[in-house]
Amino acid sequence: MLRRAFTLSTLALVAALVMQPAFAQEKTITVFAAASMKNAVDDINAEYTKRTGVKVIASYAASSALAKQIESGAPADVFASADLEWMDYVAGKKLIKDGTRANLLGNRLVLIAPKDSKIGNVSIGQGFDLAKFAGDGRIATGDVKAVPAGKYAKAALEKLGSWTAAESKFAMAENVRAALTLVGRGEAVLGIVYETDAKVEPNVKIIAHFPEDSHPAITYPVAATATAKPEATGYVQFLRSNAAKAIFEKYGFTFLIKPVS
Repeated sequence: MLRRAFTLSTLALVAALVMQPAFAQEKTITVFAAASMKNAVDDINAEYTKRTGVKVIASYAASSALAKQIESGAPADVFASADLEWMDYVAGKKLIKDGTRANLLGNRLVLIAPKDSKIGNVSIGQGFDLAKFAGDGRIATGDVKAVPAGKYAKAALEKLGSWTAAESKFAMAENVRAALTLVGRGEAVLGIVYETDAKVEPNVKIIAHFPEDSHPAITYPVAATATAKPEATGYVQFLRSNAAKAIFEKYGFTFLIKPVS
């Protein structure tokens, strides 16, 4: 009887250990978010875990790269894009959950330079000669063919009549944070990034804001994916809360919706 009891206890312990990873997996969600959201989303994830016990794993990259990963079957539960186009792309593939999408945030496009640059504040208007300001140096931004920040930058420069002269000077980065790093290290004399990016990098300074009517409105939509775990719904709701609003606004984002709680 003693041996039988010991055997049963051992089997129970083994079963419990085997089941633990599955239980932990149910309490973990994965968020794919635009690189420019990193600082704010890191804070939001920590707060959400503190409140709910659900661990949030975040993956940051260009929205274009994240959308393609989701299309390829990457196990994301939530997607937060830096533009509408890439959210529309995954929605068109039936890869987001109906009823969970919201246009959550806004941002501004800025021209930056290294902190110790001799270039001071400039005014951006029609005919702005960006190429002249760059001189022999490079201008960093996201890939203008795919990365939202780069697409916004090209749209603005085309409308201002500045793109043709400046195009050859651009260093295209894989995401906006990579472009920010190039300027912070002095490897590019100018950069075009979001205002929120510039505010978290001490080695750069904002020298101008692009007119808001020079490019499509910068909009960050968020949604749960079609294959999301049940916990993702609560996380998306938390992104729309007053608590999340306070964090996003601390980093300079504009909160576009009425908080749900």
